[in-house]
Amino acid sequence: MASQTPGQPPMKVAILVSDGFEQTELTGPRDALRQHGCDTLIVSPNPGKVQGFRHHDKGEQFDVDLPLAQANAQDFDAVLLPGGVINGDQLRTIPEALRFVRDMDDDGKPIFVICHGGWLLVSAGLVDGRTMTSWPTLRDDIINAGGDWIDSETVVDGNWVSSRKPDDIPAFNHQMLDLLQQKQAGTLQARRADQRGMGLAG
Repeated sequence: MASQTPGQPPMKVAILVSDGFEQTELTGPRDALRQHGCDTLIVSPNPGKVQGFRHHDKGEQFDVDLPLAQANAQDFDAVLLPGGVINGDQLRTIPEALRFVRDMDDDGKPIFVICHGGWLLVSAGLVDGRTMTSWPTLRDDIINAGGDWIDSETVVDGNWVSSRKPDDIPAFNHQMLDLLQQKQAGTLQARRADQRGMGLAG
């Protein structure tokens, strides 16, 4: 499991969400990251607060730590993309969100994605040649975008960890922290855009 090395600054993880995210897919991984010494910041296009959901019902509101317009991928070590239908559908239409995940992936930084969070990666043009999982209804979107879809509680592909649903969060957290440990140790083998035989749109 990842833990902070004495003398090293804390790893900084962006949690990228809009309104309508699945609340446990934010709080579960966030708590695991914090337990292991990471700093987490909620990054959002929404000003002030974002609205979580528990399936179809409204949950809690969360303070936004950093507006998306001010976020720079260079300032973060990894990004977490919780799911939620409303959240995933909104983020995939926002140019700043697309640019942020493209920049993270281009730098080989870990991307942790759950459930409907995968829509953002599809719209960013990043899933071609990748293997991942998601909520089952995203299967066709991922395949049509050139990805390989697997029905598994977690899938690790280079610098990506993907998962299907809240029930998978314990396994997701384990793989997420393991990947961060690889990043700290300098052993993470990210799959860069040129290795996938594709270019990233600006």
